[in-house]
Amino acid sequence: MTPQRPNPFLWLWYALGGRLPTRHKTWVLYDTTCRTWQARHLARAFVQMSLIAPPVLLIVPGPRWVPLVGILLGWLVALQFAVFNMHLSVEHRVRQAGYPSGTAQAQRDAARSDERAAAEARYVARYRRDET
Repeated sequence: MTPQRPNPFLWLWYALGGRLPTRHKTWVLYDTTCRTWQARHLARAFVQMSLIAPPVLLIVPGPRWVPLVGILLGWLVALQFAVFNMHLSVEHRVRQAGYPSGTAQAQRDAARSDERAAAEARYVARYRRDET
């Protein structure tokens, strides 16, 4: 089954933490397990962070640099939070779509198993020659 990408309004809802309809279930799994899943997560976080910038620019008084610095520092803290909680956030999205907990990580691990086996073989060949 090919993943059905949500329309822009549903994607915005999804980026803000909302649950997508069941017809997008496979797309959510694809979104959280594809090669670019980390960049996709950061894009969703950036959308969330961007929503606060216009009100801050309009409400905070003083020179223009004051709210701009406040927004920049807020984005840095929010980005740090997004990076630190990346795996938990992605697994929550997968659970919201109806998959069991751990599905996204298992799929990413399975996709990289050949690469990890080759890396392990290189490690053994280089550093464990004397033990065999």
